[in-house]
Amino acid sequence: MSTQSPDDAWESVDPLGEALHSLRMSGTFYCRSELSAPWGIDLPAMPGCLMFHIVTAGECRIESELGGTKRLKAGDFVLIPHGRGHLLKSDVKASVQNIFDLHREMISPRYELLKYGGRGRETRLICGAVCIDDPASLRLVEALPEMIVMRTDTPENDWLVGIIRLMMVEAREMRPGGDTVITRVSDILVVQAIRHWLENDPLARTGWLGALRDAQVGKAIALIHRHPTRPWSVRELAEKVGLSRSAFAARFMELVGDSPMRYVRHWRFRIAMNWLRDTDLPLAEMADQLSYQSEAAFNRAFKTFTGKTPGSVRREARKLALAGSTGTA
Repeated sequence: MSTQSPDDAWESVDPLGEALHSLRMSGTFYCRSELSAPWGIDLPAMPGCLMFHIVTAGECRIESELGGTKRLKAGDFVLIPHGRGHLLKSDVKASVQNIFDLHREMISPRYELLKYGGRGRETRLICGAVCIDDPASLRLVEALPEMIVMRTDTPENDWLVGIIRLMMVEAREMRPGGDTVITRVSDILVVQAIRHWLENDPLARTGWLGALRDAQVGKAIALIHRHPTRPWSVRELAEKVGLSRSAFAARFMELVGDSPMRYVRHWRFRIAMNWLRDTDLPLAEMADQLSYQSEAAFNRAFKTFTGKTPGSVRREARKLALAGSTGTA
C-alpha cells in the first residue's frame, strides 16, 4: 500500500499531460459527406465546440478568416479548436452553400449523410463537432491556434491511416454500436491533433502552456487545479514547489501573466461554472467551499468575473437541459 500523501502524489505527474487527460468531450454531430466538384460548403460558427474534418478520399481546400487557407488531401485531419465559421470548397472559385440549407439524410440522432455537388471529381469527408465543458479543458483549448492539421504523409503520423480507415468503415456501414465507435475515435483524433501541435509548434511553449512545462510554476498550477477549494496562499504554493515567496510570485507572473492568487480566484470561478451547470449545490455552500465570507460576496465576485450572476447561469443551464430533454430549441 502506498504511503504517498495526496499533496505528494502530483509531483510525479506531468501538468501538461494532466491537462490533456482532463479533456472531456461530448459529441454534438457527425456528418459523412459525399461531394462532387464543383462544391462549396459554408459551416457557421459553433461557439464552445471543436470542429473537425477528415478527408477520406479526394482533396479540397479549407478557408478560415483567422486560420488562413490550406489544401487538404486524402488522409488529412484538420481541427478548428475554437469553433469558428469556415468554408470547405472543391476549388477557389466554387460557390458555397450554408450546410444547414442543404438536404442531409439523418442516419441516427447524431449522424447525417450529405450528398452534394456537380459532376466532377469526388471528395469524401467525415466532419464533426465536439463540445468541452471541463474548466481545465477550456483553458487548454483557449491556448490552441485557429487551425491544426495532421497529415498521414509524415512518418510520425503513419498510425493515422489505420484510425481513419476504421472511421471510414464505421461511418459507411453503421453497424450496431457504430455511433459509439465514431464518437470514441473522434475523441482520440482530437486529442492526438492537440498533442501533435504541442509537440511541434514553438508557440506551444509560450504563455499558459509554457508555464505548464515549467518545473515550479507547472507544479503549482497542477496543485491549484487538483485542489481548487483549498485556502491557498502565495507562501504555501511557493513552499510546495521549493521557491521563496518572492521568487515564486515573480516567476508565476512572468510565465502566466497573472498573479498566483488571481489565478486561483479565476480557476475557482471556472469550477463554480461547472457546479452551477451540473449540480444542485446551494450557493451558500458553494461560497463557503470557495473561501468567500458570504453568499453575497461570492455573487458579487462571480458577476465581476463572468458578467453574469450565479443564479442566471444556473437558470440558463436548466433551461438548456430541459430543451434538450424535450427536443426543443
